[in-house]
Amino acid sequence: MWHVFTLVPRTLYYYMKMNIYRPLRCLRVTAFALSLLLSAAGMAQEGKDHNFQVAKNIDIFNAIYRNLDMMYVDSLNADEVIGTGVNAMLRSLDPYTVYYPASEVKDLKMMITGKYAGIGALVRYNARLKRVVIDEPYANTPAAEAGLKKGDVILSIDDSVTTNKDVAYVSSHLRGDPGTTFALKILRPSSGKTLTKKMTRRPIQMPAIPYYGIVEGNTGYINLNSFTEGCSKEMRRAFVDLRERGIGSLLIDLRGNGGGSLDEAVKIVNMFVPKNIMLVTTKGKLTRANREYRTTTEPIDTDIPIVVLVNGETASASEITAGSLQDLDRAVVLGTRTYGKGLVQTPLELPYNANLKITTGKYFIPSGRCIQAINYKHSRGGYTEHIADSLTKVFHTSGGREVRDGGGIKPDVEVLPDSLPNIAFYLGATGRDTTEVMFDYELDYIAAHPTIAPAREFDLSDDDYEEFKRRVIASGFSYDPETGKVLKSLKKLAQFEGYYNGAKAEFEALEAKLKHDIGHDLDRNKEVLKSMMRADIVAAYYFQSGAIENSIGSDKQIKEAVALLRDAERYDKILGKRGKQTAQAAFTATNQR
Repeated sequence: MWHVFTLVPRTLYYYMKMNIYRPLRCLRVTAFALSLLLSAAGMAQEGKDHNFQVAKNIDIFNAIYRNLDMMYVDSLNADEVIGTGVNAMLRSLDPYTVYYPASEVKDLKMMITGKYAGIGALVRYNARLKRVVIDEPYANTPAAEAGLKKGDVILSIDDSVTTNKDVAYVSSHLRGDPGTTFALKILRPSSGKTLTKKMTRRPIQMPAIPYYGIVEGNTGYINLNSFTEGCSKEMRRAFVDLRERGIGSLLIDLRGNGGGSLDEAVKIVNMFVPKNIMLVTTKGKLTRANREYRTTTEPIDTDIPIVVLVNGETASASEITAGSLQDLDRAVVLGTRTYGKGLVQTPLELPYNANLKITTGKYFIPSGRCIQAINYKHSRGGYTEHIADSLTKVFHTSGGREVRDGGGIKPDVEVLPDSLPNIAFYLGATGRDTTEVMFDYELDYIAAHPTIAPAREFDLSDDDYEEFKRRVIASGFSYDPETGKVLKSLKKLAQFEGYYNGAKAEFEALEAKLKHDIGHDLDRNKEVLKSMMRADIVAAYYFQSGAIENSIGSDKQIKEAVALLRDAERYDKILGKRGKQTAQAAFTATNQR
């Protein structure tokens, strides 16, 4: 604090030398000097108090554990008890500050890199069989190469029998060090045969871009589902390939993308905006947490019209990408409001090979706004505060359009997706015997069809759906309609308040109208249920990329985005003057092709 104290005599000397040391000014200078002294003393006292509180509470924690370890009736597991204490401490901060003991550091590395060592398959729990089954092998992985199929029941992994074991247990046994081998015993439902496969674990890199292609004429589509290391290179290759195939506009799908590397996000935005543009500023308590991220290379294309698709699960680096393109008037953002994660995390190595992913700052995108939606300062006791729209502040894009901080990225064009009906949720869920009826139907369909139409063209016929409907009804499937739950609660409340007897006839009539009718619900939600089954079935033949390609034709938000990219006048109007100039040049170039 020495520099604060040395300021006082220098200030007095300056006033005296300038011959302005008069009584009134002397009083002001003395007050100013005194305030500095008091401020410095206060800061020093505050620092001492804080350090004392830290030392005191650490001593108390140590004393508690020492006495528990010595006197508690049962022996304590130090990792479990202290780990619980650490996690409880971190939960009082924010959801992104997380402790990883040595046994879980591999999970952190997988999250950052998108890599793990295993066989490359999505698994699920089958409640009827009480076993974990293969749900979807990924392309070009040991699972796919060994011929594992959707529905294969995992009986054992080496000597470990998997009866009544959950997904976490099976997944942990399927993963391991690269190059290690194990015997996987499975039951194939379509043939009833038990098979043993010798599997070799190897590094699995989940694709950041599971699918890209051309939709609706000359609109390029790229599905970017994570910001793992190297995803910007994948993005560059995909875009260059699409441009060589003659696209005139681009649709970037960031829906469900939970983010990842900030550096990768900056590189992707740099593909479409000029060099040396400030994209992100991070600010934290430590100086080293304060950084600026600028575009560093020449862009690939600054003219092509772009729409970015977002939803409530678009977060972190995804929001940086969408928000930066919005702030720079370089793209139209379409969909629903994003998650609102404006906090930056840094991995910190701890003793004994543990790690702490710690929130070290906030990030600010080109307009100067931070889009953090939730205030975690009041999180003690589990309370968090969502920032109200009325408390957000106005910022401006490069072209002068109004945007706001807090609450995530608000899309330029809001398009709500088709809502998932209640019956679809229950049929697609796991955990109850009757919910396996959809999964079983899909397995039987796959077994009866060695091949199917190309991914984009595949559909279930009306006869196929009628067979599915028959099987659902025959299985005894049931679910809890939300209207029935609300009516039941209202009935109890009416009885409690003494109104039920007077309205009994009305309640009974309403109950009759809301009576469970599975057949009617299946007919009413036919298209949604067909789209769910199409995606699952196509994935069994064409993997994840095929499922995405098949879903494009029935995707409401994609249809709206393509329609916008075809409407130059509307696209121009949304982006304003700057966007209009950029878009018009691209549309002109497209029409000349």
